[in-house]
Amino acid sequence: MSREVHYEVFRRQGSKGGWVMHEATGQRDAALAIAQALMADNQATGVKVVKESYDDETGAYQSLKIFEDGHNKMKEEVAKEDAPSALPCFKPDDLYSYHARSTMGRLLTEHLARQRITITELIHRGDALEQLEATGTTYQHAIQKVAVAQAANTNLPVQQIVKKLQDLTTKAMNRVYNDEKNGYFPKAREGEFAILARKLAQEPDKSYLFNGAIAHYLADASGWDEKLARLLSILKEAERDAEAAEVLLPTVDSIGAEILAGSAALHELIGKTENLGAALWILVHVFLGEKIEGANTAITSVTRHFKTDDLPAARTAVAGRILAELKSVKRLCPDSLVDELKTLRRIANKLVLGQGKYLSHEDLIGAFTLRSKRLVTNEMVSEHLQEAGSVNEKIERLLLIEENIIGAENKRQLAKFFAPIITSPPFEQFYLFAKTPPLERLQKLVELQKRVQRSGFQDVQKQEICDALDKVACDAEGRSKVLESIEARPAGPIEKAVAILRLITGGAITEGQLSERARNLVLTHMGKPGFMTGYTVHLAKTRGAQLSADVAMNDLMLTLEKAGIATETGLKALAA
Repeated sequence: MSREVHYEVFRRQGSKGGWVMHEATGQRDAALAIAQALMADNQATGVKVVKESYDDETGAYQSLKIFEDGHNKMKEEVAKEDAPSALPCFKPDDLYSYHARSTMGRLLTEHLARQRITITELIHRGDALEQLEATGTTYQHAIQKVAVAQAANTNLPVQQIVKKLQDLTTKAMNRVYNDEKNGYFPKAREGEFAILARKLAQEPDKSYLFNGAIAHYLADASGWDEKLARLLSILKEAERDAEAAEVLLPTVDSIGAEILAGSAALHELIGKTENLGAALWILVHVFLGEKIEGANTAITSVTRHFKTDDLPAARTAVAGRILAELKSVKRLCPDSLVDELKTLRRIANKLVLGQGKYLSHEDLIGAFTLRSKRLVTNEMVSEHLQEAGSVNEKIERLLLIEENIIGAENKRQLAKFFAPIITSPPFEQFYLFAKTPPLERLQKLVELQKRVQRSGFQDVQKQEICDALDKVACDAEGRSKVLESIEARPAGPIEKAVAILRLITGGAITEGQLSERARNLVLTHMGKPGFMTGYTVHLAKTRGAQLSADVAMNDLMLTLEKAGIATETGLKALAA
């Protein structure tokens, strides 16, 4: 059994405040240190560290709290937070409600995955209930969790609630055992469910009986693939019988949602994939109702139904699973952060097409922001930068991360990594002493500066990074004497101004002190007597045709604008 372990640090503000996840890390000591630092710095009134173990076999996480501290710990609140919410049940029928089934499904995730059954099958089949009772600890632990959750909202002791819940579940189980023994559950084969639906239409417990019939029909299915295929085959009967469809569609949709909500079932249905990113990519196609090459019969059928949008509950379950996987700490592409970023971007671009009643814009943004947060931790970014072959590549890698993550806070965190690299001796030496031509190095700095300006960093951080790049460019230009060599040429002001303008418009001059110096040189040359006349002659030679002064003036003003010099400023220089 393969397990992936990570540690989640939670913090709380105030005695009644809920737990909020602060950080996730793969190191136990690091998680404990973060939690203790939060308390020491008074950033939280309570902290806890939870160990999460991912089981590839069941596709579920096992949680274990390993540390807790706080100024105002409350036993009842802790119990409430650690257990799933549960509505009180007073009679066996209450255990068949949607909320009760959802609660039981969460509590028994691993057991259901091991037995390859849904919660609906469990509560309608005697053999499945016997297997649950035989586990002992799983059954008792589930009851205790619900009891603890309810005790947090009542004055009843936990043991009293446990006894009541045990009595209730025993009655419900005995009901199923007796109904099976007495043949109360109707039997139906493929093609007979529409008839059964009409037959049970007037029965007071029609839902219990019909779900029982489907549960027994699915009992001998060899796996999730066959189980889902059988379930969806029932929908064919609904196409021919509108009356029966009112019963068939919601029932099949509900059980289908239970199957597709479980990661273990989805792993089997999707098949073996290279990594989580590849599995999610397939799941996104399923959700959008897009055909998948090589998919099995069940997945193909689900995709077809999603395209026509006639299984809303099942589609909602898949949407929930996609969000859950995006929020999980498991890497999309564990072997490469570059592949991780590209996959995340590809999934995001695809999921945007499906936002609406099943996936809200807010939920999508929240999921991608959380995953982005885990990609900009010190540990993750530092590891990514260590693989870079040069300081230039380090900046490229940081910009690649920026282009593929979202969240203002995440980008603010990422921006902190730029300054130490740009101001480092290796970075300056690369741009001052590299064997590549000076203009090529200057153009690279301009390219980096433009990418930073297009980024989602805060304006202040953008300016800081751009200023740092400009300083390096000034030093590089000063050493190579690019502008000085132009000024030293035995040429007139027109040739010198044109040469400098080509540098600026050709992307070899960074914005800042270097561009200001270059523009001032251009304006100085423009102020020389006869500049406009000379420029007109120069332009005519370049184009090989006679030009009027107005045409030359328009050309000059357009070139100045591209170089960042305002028309008014240019005209003033000429007038001088």
